[in-house]
Amino acid sequence: MKEKSGLYIHVPFCKSKCVYCGFYSTVNQKDVEKYLSALSEEMALRSPTAEDGTFRTVYFGGGTPTLLQPAQLQQTLDNLHTRFHIEPDAEITIEANPEQLTPDYCKALKSLGFNRLSIGIQSFRDEILQFLGRKHTAKEALQAVENAHDAGFDNISIDLIYGVNERGNELWKKELEIAFSLPIRHFSAYALTVEENSLLYRRIQKHRDVEPDEDLASVQYRILSEMVEKSPFAQYEVSNFAMKGWESKHNSAYWDRTPYLGLGPAAHSFDGAHRSWNAPTLSDYFSQIEQRKPFHERETLTDTDRYNEYLLLRLRTRAGIDLREMEALFGRERTGGLLRHFETDVDTRYYECTPDRLHLTAEGLWFADGIAGDLFEIEEKRF
Repeated sequence: MKEKSGLYIHVPFCKSKCVYCGFYSTVNQKDVEKYLSALSEEMALRSPTAEDGTFRTVYFGGGTPTLLQPAQLQQTLDNLHTRFHIEPDAEITIEANPEQLTPDYCKALKSLGFNRLSIGIQSFRDEILQFLGRKHTAKEALQAVENAHDAGFDNISIDLIYGVNERGNELWKKELEIAFSLPIRHFSAYALTVEENSLLYRRIQKHRDVEPDEDLASVQYRILSEMVEKSPFAQYEVSNFAMKGWESKHNSAYWDRTPYLGLGPAAHSFDGAHRSWNAPTLSDYFSQIEQRKPFHERETLTDTDRYNEYLLLRLRTRAGIDLREMEALFGRERTGGLLRHFETDVDTRYYECTPDRLHLTAEGLWFADGIAGDLFEIEEKRF
């Protein structure tokens, strides 16, 4: 596979676990150097398969990548540039927690070549941050954005969470007003969900917390959509909003099903025909690399898999489905069936259709996964 767009590096270390997080991470930081060594080894294993590919984006996610020292990040970036072809003007993102973004650290990130920051703010209310298990304060969140901007970052994104029972609608509006006033070009807003391997899930099971109110989340999503319409931002995916031209190139590649390569424990990769993933924990990842395995598991996508993924990913975006592209990929019969389903089974408030394109409205995007799920084909099992 010659074309690749995204290079993802999973840094699995955190100071503590947030209550909602379902991603793999560990609070044990004693293995950071061993991790960096294994990561370097994985680059060597992976680079022959990517030698003809050019990466347009690099994304350090986690975990908390900004727990790494500048020298450790420099080492990793040097290895990436040695092993892979990365475009000179590539979008290079690092996820960060506000408490790490001191003026000096922001300047160091900029000097290393990072040109996009994704800051996990989640809320500008201290009581909400405490409930979510975040370690920063609202004041630190605001200061972090200012520090990043002062260091020369003009491509700053922040994360917010809505649908938190402890926050009413008026407070949510005020938080959005604060976000819109900041020197940011992009933000992501996610409904609070309960992941099975999260602290919140275990708290609910022990009756120490209650389920997030789905009706509250629905109302706050509607508030979000209405306020975005009057702001400099535009929605381009269910949870993502940007000023024109500042959409995340890395994440957009996921939704377009462009190939990407994931490095580090629990990282996933996609080459257009296969999905593969690394060992799910740090100790298993070390074993995987010691055994010289480029991946832990791999699956070949069937035609049904590709069709279902196409629907799920494209319907989550405001651009939606290019009907000519869909017909070329999956045939006239499937495309016709898709249109008939929308005409007969989907509320007209939730979608718009032209001769060339079908996409969900802002209201319809709230139901994107359900709408796509109703269209999924079921693989016939042969025994």
